[in-house]
Amino acid sequence: MINPHQTLFDDAQRIVFLTGAGVSTASGIPDFRSASGLYNQNVRAEEYLSHHFWVQHPDVFYDYCQENLYFPEAQPNVIHVKQAAFTQQNRATIVTQNIDNLYEAADAHHLINFHGNLYDLYCTKCQQAISYAEYQTTRLHQVDGGEIRPRIVLYDEPIPSQAAQAAVQAVTQADLVVIVGTSMRVYPFAGLLDYVSQETPVIVVNQEPLTLSRATLDYIGDATTYFASLQV
Repeated sequence: MINPHQTLFDDAQRIVFLTGAGVSTASGIPDFRSASGLYNQNVRAEEYLSHHFWVQHPDVFYDYCQENLYFPEAQPNVIHVKQAAFTQQNRATIVTQNIDNLYEAADAHHLINFHGNLYDLYCTKCQQAISYAEYQTTRLHQVDGGEIRPRIVLYDEPIPSQAAQAAVQAVTQADLVVIVGTSMRVYPFAGLLDYVSQETPVIVVNQEPLTLSRATLDYIGDATTYFASLQV
């Protein structure tokens, strides 16, 4: 297969990949909003992953995260690898909603974790960084008894200003935007598209068409097939 958009990638120097959970499903990590996704399997998922729930029920939050969010054996797939290769050439930035650490495992540069990273753990009492190995065994910091939590954006928490500003700057300067594995229905992430110049091509790689506020070039099908055919 010849990638239908290869020429656009060849010509672009400031690519921005806007990505979501569909990028990691090929690595064995379930998505959130599909028929078989986490939110449809548990109607209380958004409540469990909210800041107020973490404050009120830290033990339940801990168990829920350990059972449903962590997949330490998952490995980057061809989508992560190809996108990371563009960033390694200093030709792309990845802005992702994913919190699974697979872009880091693929050695992606210029990476903006819009919703944080599950493996960026810290003690909320002393702010010390905590290893995943320790978090697997306890939710309390052994030094001072403080609650350990991942530095991810929970429901009813704001996006960190540094991530938001960096993402806006990236899409504003982009000469090609590629949307992969996301419904673009969750704000404020979906609002990033409003900052893309009307002259900048936008490619959507998804299993189903998206309803967006601007014209796009669409590839409806499997993203792994699309990126496997893409030359970096």
